[in-house]
Amino acid sequence: MPKENCLIVHAAGRQLDLLRGEASRIAKANNVDWWIDRADVGTLFCFEDANATDAFARTCDNLGVRCQDR
Repeated sequence: MPKENCLIVHAAGRQLDLLRGEASRIAKANNVDWWIDRADVGTLFCFEDANATDAFARTCDNLGVRCQDR
């Protein structure tokens, strides 16, 4: 799968679980697929759509979770 709409998220435990739920909600609202992959440091959250990726980045910011573009 292409990794052009991906963010590396620095979270663990319950925070990561919360972000998985948010990613699912955002993907469903945008009618796109999403997936998670391991990164060297953190977790890679990828979406089929740039708008969904942007919405997820805003969610991370709102929750105080550090994330960065891949």
